[in-house]
Amino acid sequence: MKKLSMPLLFSFLLTTGGFAQKAPAPFGAIPNKNQLAWQDMEYYMFIHFGPNTFTDKEWGHGDEDPKIFNPKKLDARQWARTAKAAGMKAIIITAKHHDGFCLFPSKYSTHTVRESAWKDGKGDVLKELSAACKEYGLKFGVYLSPWDRNHPKYGTPEYNQIFANTLKEVHTQYGPVFEQWFDGAKGANEKDQAYDFKLFNSVVRTHNPQAVIFSDIGPDVRWMGNERGIAGETNWATLNTDGFGVGAAAPASAVLNTGNENGKYWIPAEVDVSIRPGWFYSASTDDKVKTLEELMSIYESSVGRNSNLLLNVPVDRDGLIHPTDSTRLMEFRKAIDASFKTNLAKGKKVLASNTRTGKQFLAQNLTDGKTNTYWATSDQVKTATLTIDLGKATELNRIVLQEYIALGQRIKSFSVEYLNGKEFKPLLTQTTIGHKRILSFATIKTTKIRINVLEANACPVLSEIAVYKAPDL
Repeated sequence: MKKLSMPLLFSFLLTTGGFAQKAPAPFGAIPNKNQLAWQDMEYYMFIHFGPNTFTDKEWGHGDEDPKIFNPKKLDARQWARTAKAAGMKAIIITAKHHDGFCLFPSKYSTHTVRESAWKDGKGDVLKELSAACKEYGLKFGVYLSPWDRNHPKYGTPEYNQIFANTLKEVHTQYGPVFEQWFDGAKGANEKDQAYDFKLFNSVVRTHNPQAVIFSDIGPDVRWMGNERGIAGETNWATLNTDGFGVGAAAPASAVLNTGNENGKYWIPAEVDVSIRPGWFYSASTDDKVKTLEELMSIYESSVGRNSNLLLNVPVDRDGLIHPTDSTRLMEFRKAIDASFKTNLAKGKKVLASNTRTGKQFLAQNLTDGKTNTYWATSDQVKTATLTIDLGKATELNRIVLQEYIALGQRIKSFSVEYLNGKEFKPLLTQTTIGHKRILSFATIKTTKIRINVLEANACPVLSEIAVYKAPDL
C-alpha cells in the first residue's frame, strides 16, 4: 500500500476534520442558562392594575381608600387567553405599585385586596393569575415597587426587612416566577430610604433561583433607558455596574440604551413600553391605543435590536383587557407571523471566506433553521464574508441575524450587500447583532446576499441568517 506523504496527510486530515479545531473559547461576559432561556422568550405582557385603575392616576399617593378597588368582572383567564393568542410567552403583573397597594392579601400591609370591596376582601389577584398562566402555558412574573407611599415604616430601618418579607410571600405562595421586576422610580421630595437590594435579591435567589432579576442595573436584566420602546441601534448585552445603583444612582439613560462594549457583566436589555399613553387603564385613552405600524416599529427596535419586549396592556375597571387593546394585539400577532413566516434562505448554500475546521462550524449551519448550531472562523480571523445563494431571483425586505451568544457577544460592525446584475451593491451598514438583529428595508430582488463582518472583538460566531419578504401593512 502506498503511503501518503506528510504534506498530503496533513491536507487530508484538514479536509476530513481529522484536525478539527476546538469550539471557540467564550469571549468576555457570557449569559447563564436562565438568561439564555429568558432571551429566547423575546415577547411577553406587562399588566399594570390597582387603585390607580379606578382613580385615573399613574402614581397613586397611597392614601386612597382600598375599597375603591372593585373589579367586579375580573377574569385572569381572559388576560392569559389574550396573551397566549397574541403570541406572548408570559405575564408580569404589578403585585405592588408605588401606592403600596398589594394585589394579594399580604400579612405585612393593611393596604391590600383584603381591605378592598372586591370579593368582600377574600380575593387574591396573584393566585388567580398564577393559575391562569399555568392553564395557558405562560410563565408568571411579578413587579414589586420598593417605593411605598402607604406603609408607615417606609423611610425607617425596619422597612427593608418588611419589603423582603413581602417578597418572600410572593415567591413562596404563587408557584414558579420567571422574572422579578424592581422599579427604581421614586418621586421628588419623598422620604429617604436606602434600599437593601442585596437582601431583596437574595430572597428571589433563595425561592426562585431560575428567575431573572430586572432593575436599572440587573443583576440579570437591565432597563434600556426609555419607555418609548426603542433600544439602541448599537446594543451590547454587557454592562459595567460597579459603583452604580438603582434609580437615581443608575448609569445615564444613553448608556443603558446601548450597554458597554466589553462590559464586565452580562446584563441584556428589556424594553418596557405601554400599548396606551399611560401605564394604567384610563377610558380617556380608549382611542389612543398604539397603531399596528407603531407596534411593528417597536418590535423591530426591541426584539430586533438584541432586547426583549415587555408590552404593557392595562386591565380596565371591570378587571378585563379592553376589546380595543385585545383586537390590536391580535392584529400585531398576525403581522409578526406574516412578516417572518417563510425563511427564504433556509437550506440555501452559504459560502464563507473563512470557516473554523470541523463539521460543527460549517457555514451551512447558518441556514439550517436551528439556533443551537453555528458557524465560526478560526481564532485569529475577526473579519469574514458570508454569501448566501438564494438559487433564483427572490424578493426580500427583511434579514434576521443571530449570534451564538452562549459564547459571548462579539461582532461590533457589519454590512450587507446584494447582487444587482453582475455586481454586489451596498444595502446597509450596522453595528451590533447579539441575540437577534432584524434589518428592515425597501423590497429588493436578488439571487445572492452578502454579509460582511467588518469588526469583531473575537472570532465571529453566528447561529442563523434568515431572509424574509414581509407584506405591506
